[in-house]
Amino acid sequence: MVDFRPVGYVIGILLTLLGVAMIVPFLVDLAESRGEWPVFVQSALVTGLFGILLSLACSNGVKEGLTIQQTFLLTTGVWLALPLFGALPFMFGATEARYVDAFFEAMSGLTTTGATVFTDLDTMPKGLLLWRGILQWFGGIGIIVVAMVFLPELRVGGMQIFKAEAFETLGKILPKATTIAIQISVIYLAITMICTLAYFSVGLSAFDATVHAMTTVATGGFSNYDASFGAFDAGAEYVCIIFMVFASLPFVRYVQLVNGNQFALFKDVQVKTFVAVVLILASVTTFVVYKTLGFEAEMAFRKALFNITSIISGTGYSSADYGQWGGFLITMFFFIGLIGGCAGSTACSVKIFRYQLVYASVISQLKRIRSPNGVFIPRYDGRAIDNDVLSSVMSFFIFFMVTLGIVAILLAMTGLDLITSISASASALANIGPGLGDQIGPSGNYGGLSDLAKWILSATMLIGRLELLAVYAIVTIQFWRA
Repeated sequence: MVDFRPVGYVIGILLTLLGVAMIVPFLVDLAESRGEWPVFVQSALVTGLFGILLSLACSNGVKEGLTIQQTFLLTTGVWLALPLFGALPFMFGATEARYVDAFFEAMSGLTTTGATVFTDLDTMPKGLLLWRGILQWFGGIGIIVVAMVFLPELRVGGMQIFKAEAFETLGKILPKATTIAIQISVIYLAITMICTLAYFSVGLSAFDATVHAMTTVATGGFSNYDASFGAFDAGAEYVCIIFMVFASLPFVRYVQLVNGNQFALFKDVQVKTFVAVVLILASVTTFVVYKTLGFEAEMAFRKALFNITSIISGTGYSSADYGQWGGFLITMFFFIGLIGGCAGSTACSVKIFRYQLVYASVISQLKRIRSPNGVFIPRYDGRAIDNDVLSSVMSFFIFFMVTLGIVAILLAMTGLDLITSISASASALANIGPGLGDQIGPSGNYGGLSDLAKWILSATMLIGRLELLAVYAIVTIQFWRA
C-alpha cells in the first residue's frame, strides 16, 4: 500500500509557495492601476489555503526519504497540481478564460512548452503577463532539479548515466541532493538577472526585459507580444540567442565551473555536439534563406540562427514566420524540434545525449559485423555504456514515437488536418510551442482548437516534460503491486 502522505506534504508546500508567488503580479497590477489586482488576491488565497491544509493533513506521514513509488508519484503529481491552481488567475483575470483554456496555458507555462491560447497579448494586464513568465521560470528550474535529482534515481530514459556525475564537483560527491539543487537555483537566478540586464541594455523596457529573461532562461517562449520577438530589433534577438544557448547547456557544469573546475563545460561532449549542430543547421538555413528569399546577409544569418536555436532548444520564440520559408526548411524545422538541448538543462525534447548513445551503439554494432571475433564496447564521453542505459534509451525512443503517433491520431479524430495533428503532437510532446500550418504555426496559436484537443495536448505536454516513462510507470499494474 502506497503512503501518499509524504507526496501530499511536498505538493502542499509547493502549492503554498505558488500562492505566495502570486503576490508579485498582484503588486504589479496594483501599480498599473487597471483594477486587476483582486484577481491575484483571490487566486493566492485559494491556492495558499489549499496548500496549507494539504501539507498539514499530510504532515504526520513525513519521513526521511521517499520510496521509488512515492518519487514517481511526486514527480508527476507536482506537474499536475501546480497547473490546476496556476490556471486560476487566467480564469479570474481580464482574459476570463474557460478552465480548459486556463489550464492549457498554465500547463504550457510550467512545462515550458510556450504554446498559448491567448491573443491580444500586447494589451493584456501586466500582472497576467508576468504570471505567465513566472510559471515558465518556475517550470525551468523545476525540470533541472528533476532531471538531475529524480530522473537518474528513477532510471528514466537513460538518465541514470548522469547519476554520479550530477553530484560530482572537483572529484568530490556532494553530500545531499538539496546541495546541488540550491547551487543550481542560485546559478539559475544569476543567469536570469544577467539576461534581464542584457535585454534592458538593448532597449527593452524593465518589464519586458524581466519577463522575457524569465521565459528565455526557462526556454519557455512566452512573450508579451503577439508578434513574439518580431516586436523587437536585432539587438534583442542576439541577446536571446546567447541566453537560449546558455539555458540549453547542462546546469551541473555551471555548478562545477563555479566550484573551480574551469574546463567542465568545455569538455562536455554534449555541449560540443549541441553547439556544432546549432551552427551547422543555422548555416544551412542562412544559405537557403539568403538565396531563396533575398534577405540581406546579416538578416538571413540572424533570423536563421535565432529561429533554429529557438526550435532546437524548445523555447518556441519566433522572429519571423518560418512557415513561409519553403517546404525544405519547414520539414527541417519539424525534425529540429525533435533534437533538443543537453540533459540537465531547461531545454526540451529528446536531448542530444540520447542520439549520441544510439550512435555509439550503432557504430559498435557495425564494427561487430565487420569483425565478428572482436570485442567492441559502445562508449559515451570515454566511458563504457551499460546495457541497462542503452535499453532505457531505446525504450524512450519507442515510447516517444508511439506516443507521438497515438496523439496525432487522436487529434485528427477531433477534426484537425494531418499537418496540424502531427505537428501539434510533436510540439506538445517535445514541449516546443509553435507547430506547423496557419492555425498553430509561428504566426498562430492554439486558441482555435477544440476543447478535447486542448485536453489531449495538455496531457501530452505533461508526459513529454517528464520524459514519458516517469508518467507511464504510474499507470501500470506492476507499479501499484510493487
